[in-house]
Amino acid sequence: MRTAHVITRLIIGGAQENTLFNVDDQHHLHGDEVCLITGPGLGPEGTLEKRARERGLDLRVLPELKRSLHPLQDWKALRAIRKALQQYSPDIVHTHSSKAGILGRLAAKQLGLPAVHTIHGASFHFGQNPILHHAYRFAEKRAARWCDHFISVCDAMTDQYVAAGIAPREKFTTIYSGMEVDHFLTPRRPPEEVRSSLGFEPQDVVFCKVARLFHLKGHNYLVDAASEVAARVPQATFLLVGDGILTEHYQNRIRELGLEDRFRFTGLVAPDAVPDYLHASDVVVHTSDWEGLPRVLPQALIAGKPVISFRIDGAPEVCLPEVTGLLVEHRDIAGLAAAMIRLGQDPAARKRMGHTGRERFAPQFRHEYMTERIREVYARVLEDRAQ
Repeated sequence: MRTAHVITRLIIGGAQENTLFNVDDQHHLHGDEVCLITGPGLGPEGTLEKRARERGLDLRVLPELKRSLHPLQDWKALRAIRKALQQYSPDIVHTHSSKAGILGRLAAKQLGLPAVHTIHGASFHFGQNPILHHAYRFAEKRAARWCDHFISVCDAMTDQYVAAGIAPREKFTTIYSGMEVDHFLTPRRPPEEVRSSLGFEPQDVVFCKVARLFHLKGHNYLVDAASEVAARVPQATFLLVGDGILTEHYQNRIRELGLEDRFRFTGLVAPDAVPDYLHASDVVVHTSDWEGLPRVLPQALIAGKPVISFRIDGAPEVCLPEVTGLLVEHRDIAGLAAAMIRLGQDPAARKRMGHTGRERFAPQFRHEYMTERIREVYARVLEDRAQ
């Protein structure tokens, strides 16, 4: 099988890690011919390009493919993608992310190639500029005509796209994002060592959030809830794993609240270091305004940690109330604080929920399982095209 993947940027992020695992597995485990077409991996989030090259993958970076929308630049990006696909001549094209997803499917259509698109997170979403929201929704409806099948990272994404009239339900298959599960089962560094390096005491209850410090990632809700949590749970401390353009903003806000001694910022960390921070934590909190299926939720559960999340998108598919964690209504800061206080005061509940999450989700989030299921989708699409 000869596959071309197209993604806007290969930065450090959930959709990008998912895609890179897929490409790596196809090449190394299944012996497929596969290339990864992407724009420059620029940004404070860090890049996965080095990792792709170290793994010996066929990475093709197109300078024309940029994240920001611009008609002339987007036309140049479409031409560049089409040329790259012509040169590679794949059996099937697999697109990812909003912009590359639309341009990549159009290029595939123009070349008569079958296309599959993964919805890592809806391109039209909460908090978006209304004009941009409607533009992406319109573009997704058009792009659906050029797409043989959709892969959703959670059932919620399928529900949203069907409700928006993008495509009928039979064109969707849910396949959870894959990851290196064993890294989350067993940390590389002893949790006590990691906690000590961050200045945490053994008795501290560490609430961890893993995300870029960026708009719509929801750090503001956690910071605003922290005062109440700290007042009710004297041992409560907070760990923010990641970097981004809002780092200084949140540091200033935390200083205003007088909570500097409670918070730790790791800055940018490599993906393979994330498991160590999860194992060093007691509760993992996810407060983004939107996301497909937040990878950190199953990662935390596989690491044996309970989770607290807003009830958005795919989060309820893994954050099972009273089973693997606690769900809070979106933007409910008082509810978020109450949930954190409850788990902060109940070590038995933390242990029970974390254990259940590990037992339930470790098998189905292995990247090898994800890739096998994705290749089954490819096979069905190619078979249907051949008829």
